Amino acid sequence: MNTDVVKVDVLGVFPTEQQTLAIFVGNDDKAFVIHVEPSVGRAIAMAKKGENNERPLTHELISYIFQAFEITVDRVVINDLRSNTYYARLLLRAENEVHKKHIEIDARPSDCLAIALAAKASIFVSHEVWEEVDDRSEELEKIRQALREKKGPPPEGPSFEEESE
Repeated sequence: MNTDVVKVDVLGVFPTEQQTLAIFVGNDDKAFVIHVEPSVGRAIAMAKKGENNERPLTHELISYIFQAFEITVDRVVINDLRSNTYYARLLLRAENEVHKKHIEIDARPSDCLAIALAAKASIFVSHEVWEEVDDRSEELEKIRQALREKKGPPPEGPSFEEESE
C-alpha cells in the first residue's frame, strides 16, 4: 500500500444553505468537506446506508455493470486539490480466466465516493491533499449535536442525518 495516502470514510452528508450537500470526509484525526450537487449527495447518502432506489441511479447502474463484467472497485483516491476543486482517481481491477487488468480512471470525487460506498471499497486521500485541507471536525460535531437535539417527525425523502451513536 502506498504510504502517501490517508484512509478516510464518509462521515456524513448534510444539506447546506447554498442548495448543495456537504460531504464530510475524514477519520478520527481530521474531517474536511466536499460540496456536491444534491442528486449526487443523495446517491452518496443512500450508498452510505446501503439503500437502493426503486430504479437504479447512475452510480447503482455503474455498480451493476461492474458486477456483470467482473470488475471490482479496488479503491478510490482523492488525489489533488486545485482552485477549491477536488480531483480523484477510481482504481478498478478486472480479473477472469482470460486476463487480469488494473485500470485507473480520473473521476469527480463525488462520483468516486458514491461508487466506493456501493462497492464497499476503501477511500483514501493523498497526503498532500490531507495536509492542505482545513480540519472541519468541530463543524461536523456541531451538526451532529444539533441533529441529536432536534425534535419532530423525520423529514420526507432520503435522510441525510447520521445514524444514532
